[in-house]
Amino acid sequence: MKTLRILACLLLLFNGTGALFGGWSFIQDPTGSDLQIPTTYLEHSPFHDFLIPGIVLFTVNGVLSMVTLVWTLMQWKHYGWLIMLQGAMLVGWIIIQMIMLREINLYHFIFGSIGIILLWIGWTLKVKSEE
Repeated sequence: MKTLRILACLLLLFNGTGALFGGWSFIQDPTGSDLQIPTTYLEHSPFHDFLIPGIVLFTVNGVLSMVTLVWTLMQWKHYGWLIMLQGAMLVGWIIIQMIMLREINLYHFIFGSIGIILLWIGWTLKVKSEE
């Protein structure tokens, strides 16, 4: 269980720091030019710039990952559920992003896999803690 907790913490830290950085960049510059991402990526989405996606990225994948990381490090009650929740949020984010962008790239596979791994780790830790 300790190895799974460590792996979850590493994945949460990786996801959270990237999401905080990316989300904050989009909030500060909704045109996406800071990250060299053109707003043409959003042509099939309901958004005209990256402000709203940036806020969602920052809070849902950034802040929630960091809260879950701390919760897991402290081994507070129900941390397995929070890991699963973060995994589900990440998988949902990736699926919605692929639908709105109408493309699939390497990052979708990487972060989608991280989300699935977090779901599995959270479930395993939850089940083991109930035994």
